[in-house]
Formats: sequence, C-alpha cells, structure tokens
Amino acid sequence: MTAPIRVVLVDDQALFRAGIRMLVDSQPDLAVVGEASDGAEALTVVRATRPDVVLMDIRMPVMDGLVATAELLRDDAPPRVVMLTTFDLDEAAARAIRQGASGFLLKDADPEFLLAAVRTVHAGSAVIAASATRELFAHVATDAARPAPAVPETYRQLTEREREIFALAARGLSNAEIAAREFLSEATVKTHISRILTKLGLRDRVQLVVFAFDHALV
Repeated sequence: MTAPIRVVLVDDQALFRAGIRMLVDSQPDLAVVGEASDGAEALTVVRATRPDVVLMDIRMPVMDGLVATAELLRDDAPPRVVMLTTFDLDEAAARAIRQGASGFLLKDADPEFLLAAVRTVHAGSAVIAASATRELFAHVATDAARPAPAVPETYRQLTEREREIFALAARGLSNAEIAAREFLSEATVKTHISRILTKLGLRDRVQLVVFAFDHALV
C-alpha cells in the first residue's frame, strides 16, 4: 500500500485544527502527523515530523504564517505549504505565494476542495480558490490609487493566443474551462500554459495569478 500523505496543521484556533484533523484523518490516503498553534511552534513541529504538506494559517501570534513559511522553504527538501485564511486573496497571501507557497485557500472552503488541494499540491501542482482569484481582481479594479505598472518584457514575448489563455488562467479558469471557451483540446491548453510559464519564468499557475495581479494584466 502507498504510504499516506503526511500533513501538519498550523493555526492558532484549536477548534479549527480539531475540525481539520477529523476531516483529514477520515481519508485513507491522508494522515495528520502534527499540529502547531503559531509559526514558531510550526518550525519545530514541521522539522521534527517532516510532513509532505503543511496547512498554514497566515495570521497568528508570536510568528505569523508568512515568516514561518519563508523559514521552512529555506530548508532542504521543504514541504509543500498551502496558506489558509479567513480573508480573500490580499497582499499577504500574494506575498506568501511569491515566497514559494503552493497555494491559497479560504478557511470556509468546501471540505472536499480542501482535501483535493492537499492531494494536488502533494502531486506537485498548485492550488488557488477561484473565488479568491475573482475577489483579487475585483479589488484591483476598484483600487484607483494603485499605479499602473510597466508591462514586463517577458509578457511582451507571449503570442496573442498565449495572452488570451494567460488572461483566462489568471482569472482562475481550469484547463477544461479554457478549452471549452477557446474551442481547443485540454492537451493543447496544457501545452500553452506550459509555454507561458516558461516564457514568464513562473513556477506554476498560482504564480501566474500573482504575476497578473502585480502587473495589472487582467
């Protein structure tokens, strides 16, 4: 049998951790191997248990999730980190993703979505709640004080088709949704996304969303 995906929970609310532990431990392919109530404690627990995935709250006392994530990702063979928060995608979450976090989820996400997120990041992909993506760009659209940044040269290297697909991916659409909208096969969309990430020097679709946010491209 394949070993279960090892998970550590980091949140200052004990009741929230208990609920997530029950959910995760109910799955035969997942197992909670540790918990922490703040970022400083998380460093000790994660380094002792060596989990595959860490579910990390952003805002906590003593040491917040941003600082803890940055510390952990400097370790050799670090875990995949998914940021959790009660807030929609904001600058704090975007900063965590820039630092190397593998995704961002709202704490009130559907339980099945959270479980799927753990499996997805463990498999090497990234996750971001589509609702959070919509909130991000809604916030950008109403932020009149935000200066218009220069369009990076790497973005100018994208073809017209790649820019169309970039815009759709940045809004949180899946490959299947993009394929249906653009009358393409999913395999073709996947190839386009791969080329876009390579041209822009980005790790995954989550960084693509943040890139679009940073440069006001959507």
